[in-house]
Amino acid sequence: MGRRLTALLGVILGMTLLVSGTAVAKTVIRVQSVIPAKADEVTMLNDFGANVSALTNGEVEIKVLPAGAVVGVKETLEAVDKGLVEGGFAWTHYWSGYHPAAMLFGSPVAGAGVGIDNIAFVSWYMYGGGKALYDKLWKEMGMNVKGLMLQPVGPEALGWFKEPINSMADFRKYRFRTPPGIPGQTYKDIGVAAVAMGGGDILPALEKGVIDAAEWCCPKPDSVFGFQKVLKHYYLQGLHQVVVNADIYINGDVWKKLTPHQQKAMEIAADASLMRSLSYRIYENGKALKDLTENHGVILHDTPADYFTEYMNAAKATLEKNAAENAFFKEVWDSQKAFADVAVPFWAGAQMSNASLGMAHAKSLQKK
Repeated sequence: MGRRLTALLGVILGMTLLVSGTAVAKTVIRVQSVIPAKADEVTMLNDFGANVSALTNGEVEIKVLPAGAVVGVKETLEAVDKGLVEGGFAWTHYWSGYHPAAMLFGSPVAGAGVGIDNIAFVSWYMYGGGKALYDKLWKEMGMNVKGLMLQPVGPEALGWFKEPINSMADFRKYRFRTPPGIPGQTYKDIGVAAVAMGGGDILPALEKGVIDAAEWCCPKPDSVFGFQKVLKHYYLQGLHQVVVNADIYINGDVWKKLTPHQQKAMEIAADASLMRSLSYRIYENGKALKDLTENHGVILHDTPADYFTEYMNAAKATLEKNAAENAFFKEVWDSQKAFADVAVPFWAGAQMSNASLGMAHAKSLQKK
């Protein structure tokens, strides 16, 4: 009787441990990035992974793999869809070839044509209907993927040039690296010799003369890539990627196997990453810009005025064309425009006084 009771108690204890979660198997989600491991985006991705691990008591581990570890960069999303790798990390506009609306989530050209900046974009995503449309995007693509937005950034710099550009006529003299999809196509529409290429290829292309000018992101990521080694003229104000978002993609079957608690933990960690990334970027880019101009001979310029009118007109034409041709693109863009009609007058107006004060402070530093 004693042995039977002991055995029974053992079974009960085992079931209790299983139900309580202490016996839940560990889930490792390998996430292949589209960029090198040294990039700031990977630093922040690892920060997200650490939060996921903490919130799940170590039950879910995000293991970041470098670009090309399992498949080529261009095959990353398909690899996640097919389950060749559990997760991927990229900018959703990279997948505009699958669906044009991907651009509206990863890099809504020229602030979606209605003045949405990176902070306003997060507001649209979280409270203006963007999250539901983002989930719908993967169904529109036919991808077995669960996406989580992690890292908003922007506005991105116009880019780096060999010589100063004083007008669009000067700009058109250069072969210019641009992002893929509609933002890059819009440069072609205004007569710029735009060349789309991956981040790791930009510096070698500049050194070999394949391209003459380039954009990537912002002062910190640009300095990590080393553009200051070959180009010295830097322009901060650009419209092509006023808003940019780097996201994590989880295979749909892997996502469904996670417990509701684990899924919620990943969603909470993703929402936290939005704020942590915004905060991280401001300070890191500030430090990098100071270093570039003070220690590397980089000269900061204002972007020529005719760039803004030409690029904005071309961007709006492209947005209208895609909306006329694709119902889901129109649905997303209409949502962003409706949000902007309410939010942008307040947000843009409220920022004007601080922007003026900030520029006055920046100019005072230049005089010292």
